[in-house]
Amino acid sequence: MLVVVARTLILYLIVVVIMRIMGKRQIGQLQPFELVIAIMISELASVPMQNTGIPLVNGIIPILTLLIAQLTLSFIGIKSTKARAIICGRPTVLVENGKIKESHLRKEMYTINDLLEQLRIKNIPNIADVEFAILETNGQLSIIPKSQKRPISPQDLNISTQYEGLPLDLIIDGNINYDNLRISGLDSNWLMQELSKFGIHNIKDVLFASLDSEGNLYYQVKEKGRMK
Repeated sequence: MLVVVARTLILYLIVVVIMRIMGKRQIGQLQPFELVIAIMISELASVPMQNTGIPLVNGIIPILTLLIAQLTLSFIGIKSTKARAIICGRPTVLVENGKIKESHLRKEMYTINDLLEQLRIKNIPNIADVEFAILETNGQLSIIPKSQKRPISPQDLNISTQYEGLPLDLIIDGNINYDNLRISGLDSNWLMQELSKFGIHNIKDVLFASLDSEGNLYYQVKEKGRMK
């Protein structure tokens, strides 16, 4: 029993490290060859877990081989656009100026119902409002509405806006992020002084706190019934 647990933990850690090396993309964002490799790695890892008669190395070596293959293909794709087109394919225009490209739909085996469903998901019920609908190499559909159907932006109204940077997380679940405090040029004393203005004297009582680019502090305290 302990052997099975140990083998499972070893293979789990190896697969996690390998998937981390492959990148942080979600399943829906993987290229076809990346998805195939991910499926094969999961299958290769499951066999030694279930059958203790198979040497553990017989599962690890194929997994590492697939990792090398994936990294090699990714490197080739980065260095050569032609190779990337062969490995990953090219984006396909399914709708152009409100008109469906029938031949492109047939080529990609993409039905009109699939197309209309994706348009509705993107809050575009009318295909006539679409300038371009492009099927990306990872299978996702990118939609560019016609200019008169796009939301109005401040630039359209000649309104100048100020730069908005990303807020810095200062406290998460009662723990101070000292790195972000240093980035903001502040320290824990300043943070405690600011929180004390709102009647908060213990960092552990704070669920979340952040600082925006204008220096405004946002905070939320933990619920009283929550375990600390």
